[in-house]
Amino acid sequence: MYALLNRRFGFAENGTTLRRDTVAGATTFVVMSYIIFVNPTILSFLGVEGLENQGLPFDGVLASTCLIAGVMTILMGIYTNRAYAMAPGLGINAIVAFSLVANVGLTFPQAMGIIVMEGLAVTALVITGLRQRIMVAIPLELKKAIAIGIGLFIAFIGFYNSGLVAKAPAPGVPVELGDFTTWPVFVTIVGLVLTISLRAVGFPGDLLVGIVATTALATIVNRATDYTAFTTPGVARLPDHVVEHPDFSLLGNFDFGSFAEIGVLSTLVWVFSLFLSDFFDTMGTLVGVGKQAGYLDARGELPEIRRPLLVDSLGAVGGGVVSSSSATTYIESAAGIGVGGRTGWVSVVAGALFFPFLFLAPIIGIVPAQATAPALIVVGWLMMSTLTESQHQAEPGREGALKLAGIDFGDLAVGLSAALTIMVIPFTWSITNGIGFGFITYVVIRLAQRRWREVHPLLYVIAAAFTLYFLVPMLQEKVGFLGAA
Repeated sequence: MYALLNRRFGFAENGTTLRRDTVAGATTFVVMSYIIFVNPTILSFLGVEGLENQGLPFDGVLASTCLIAGVMTILMGIYTNRAYAMAPGLGINAIVAFSLVANVGLTFPQAMGIIVMEGLAVTALVITGLRQRIMVAIPLELKKAIAIGIGLFIAFIGFYNSGLVAKAPAPGVPVELGDFTTWPVFVTIVGLVLTISLRAVGFPGDLLVGIVATTALATIVNRATDYTAFTTPGVARLPDHVVEHPDFSLLGNFDFGSFAEIGVLSTLVWVFSLFLSDFFDTMGTLVGVGKQAGYLDARGELPEIRRPLLVDSLGAVGGGVVSSSSATTYIESAAGIGVGGRTGWVSVVAGALFFPFLFLAPIIGIVPAQATAPALIVVGWLMMSTLTESQHQAEPGREGALKLAGIDFGDLAVGLSAALTIMVIPFTWSITNGIGFGFITYVVIRLAQRRWREVHPLLYVIAAAFTLYFLVPMLQEKVGFLGAA
């Protein structure tokens, strides 16, 4: 059995082992498993006053989420031999629920039909090779900036979800240090100390062990405080039952009625907006996570990139078909890579672990955000460690130009666009926004410098598309035939 797996995934040649990649797969699953409950919560409007009866059935979305995440992640591992994991994307699911359904007035089948259309559009670009050419057209410096920005994003998610960082009540101050006197923050700190200590001594599987140990601590604390420390249903408490029958009623529940409901032009605008978000979120994730894993070549490109792009685009189509929203490549894939995972076996293990939760869903609800936060913070550091490539490198006419991670911050076009990419990704909670700001800035500055020949022709098209992307909300609000925002 081992010989068969080694021939298929090449553990030794990729600098890993079957055991290490198995642990990495489990780590990736645990870190991203929150989507099993978060996605149904969003699409069912759970706890949203006034919308409780308009959402999809919670159990149905949960089953669809596990199904699409399991199938697409395994397919990614087998077809690409890369440690990328997939699941319904956060952000797009919120657009489906709160914009397309609650605001515009579409039914969920109509909204999922738009997801299918944007997925088919992305798939067409992959098949024709245009999506790969776009990836090649992006300057290496911006690819590195994307990786750093995603690292900050992942770390910020960990800090915020755990309560170490919280919204500030004072006007003009968006966030502040969390309340260190609360049990959730205490649990997070203990978990962070444990995880960092395990990392410091080189303990294999440190992130996974940290998650499990922190979950156990949270459960003990919650029981000792009569379940007042963690009040979210199912979190940090042993479930009353562990087996549930999956509800597959949402499979195939989509249509293209949006054309009749809101018009052809408005439908196409929504397809375009979701298309850009899906497209560049995936691009950022593949580059950022791929750099940490050592998948990128000297030019910052991912060899055989068509394979993961094709699987990802099919995930968007499949997500719409099963009513889970678009499935995309997850930045949490970096968690498994952070513990040494390198091959597609990581994805196979992570994907396979979704299937038991078709029946054992209550178990995953035990893990609190405070348990996964230390892993996200450490993974964020690993992705930002690309900055350690800092160096002073002289160039003709630019003696002593400061370069960080190969990014020349003394060059206005490269430095400012990279800086905006790095900053905007975590500041706006969106990979797509950061990439858009960076690309537009790069093109505008090169045009102003009359160095337009240095810009790849496709970058002009991308910058124009992003400009429209950022203008769409205003156009939807001000121009009636584009439909409501």
